[in-house]
Amino acid sequence: MLFRTANLSQLAEFDAIIDVRTPAEFAEDHLPGAINCPVLSNEERVIVGTLYQQVSPFEARKVGAVMVAKNIAQHLENTFHAYPKSWKPLIYCWRGGQRSGAMSIILAQVGWAAHKLEGGYKAYRREVLENLDTLPARFDYRVICGATGSGKSRLLAALTEVGAQVLDLEGLAQHRGSVLGGLPQQPQPSQKWFENSLVQTLQRFDPARPVYVEAESNKIGRLNLPAALHHAMHASACVVLDTAPDARLALLMEDYRHFIAAPDKLITLLQVLHPFHGSERIEHWNTLIRAGEFRTLVAELLELHYDPSYLRALGKHYTRLDQARHLPLSDLSGDALLTVARTLEKI
Repeated sequence: MLFRTANLSQLAEFDAIIDVRTPAEFAEDHLPGAINCPVLSNEERVIVGTLYQQVSPFEARKVGAVMVAKNIAQHLENTFHAYPKSWKPLIYCWRGGQRSGAMSIILAQVGWAAHKLEGGYKAYRREVLENLDTLPARFDYRVICGATGSGKSRLLAALTEVGAQVLDLEGLAQHRGSVLGGLPQQPQPSQKWFENSLVQTLQRFDPARPVYVEAESNKIGRLNLPAALHHAMHASACVVLDTAPDARLALLMEDYRHFIAAPDKLITLLQVLHPFHGSERIEHWNTLIRAGEFRTLVAELLELHYDPSYLRALGKHYTRLDQARHLPLSDLSGDALLTVARTLEKI
């Protein structure tokens, strides 16, 4: 064999990590810092797979070899040509098989110290899942609680600014966590990418220091929280933000102002609440939206839906809520929250 193999513990030893899977596979998830140099395109992989199943493995390999050779030649000409002889790349595919083997052999033939990742992406994914089962229990969490619009996410940002350890789950999930929590022009990542990012974040934390995290349900948008993390959060100390109603309303009007420009989208999203509130109330809220009465709408949504459901869920799951420290807030400005964050970090 012309190339050598490496395992996941050796990632830092390489100048580049090259993912030779298809662009679609790469987009769903990949090793941190990897670049995508596919040896088969999305369409080519379908062609080869169909031949494998419907004709024979031999015919599939024969056609696939032509495609792979052409694609590797393009990468050599366009991506790798400027690298010196000392360049040391690590190549991987799904299982560390034929695709990464083909790229590794050719790069090694050129003279580079090419290595193939043992087990490929599948081994990496297995390690991520193992970490998700064990890492969360290593940390001492401080769960920031508070009704919708109380400034939880802004306080986490302030805590980050003062140097605290912060696990921003909604930031990683690219979603604010409610039925209206989707971010404009910003789709959520895949479940695998979310879990990958979560493991990377946890691995950077010092277990001797607290980790601040916002109270969440078991899902953020369409993404699931790992069970071990959710269990650890439920058993952790809580900090409750008792934010003044006017401050909450002002924050929500600012954070969700994109709905003012897209009232039809807001009307569509609110249909999800129909089983809880019935046709008459939903139509009343639709009327408020059409009339531009957004402050009234937000106030009613808080009173009739978000606050009751949030308080029920909080009391049901967070076992140390009755021992929580309560922080009365009337000012959610950056300076005010920085003061709160510094106070929390001293505790």
